[in-house]
Amino acid sequence: MNISQVAKLTGLTSKAIRFYESKGIIREANRSANGYRQYTATQVEELQLIRRSRLVGFSLEECQDLLSLSNNPNRRSADVKKKTLEKVMEIEAKIQELEGMKQTLLELASACPGDESNDCPIIKGLTCCHDKK
Repeated sequence: MNISQVAKLTGLTSKAIRFYESKGIIREANRSANGYRQYTATQVEELQLIRRSRLVGFSLEECQDLLSLSNNPNRRSADVKKKTLEKVMEIEAKIQELEGMKQTLLELASACPGDESNDCPIIKGLTCCHDKK
């Protein structure tokens, strides 16, 4: 299967596929007589795992770990579940951080009259010397 076919099947760009290959995340594709990359069904599955893992928030390094687990016939589902739950906790922490940012912005916006005056509580609040914690 050539790279454009793989790109269509996986939803990745050819550039992303070449990147994952160059970083050693997936095995290097075999080359046909004309020099074109030829991918196997296994490589397509690996790329699908990487794409879907990235979509749910796993880093490239974490994707590599998941791929290693995927390729390990002696893997334990407990190890995969642990990595997944760790990612959930990381996402929950990020959500809390974003909620805090949202709340701060809403407080700044509510303090601003939004009129023609050059006195802006938002600018003052963002340049203030103390952080709200």
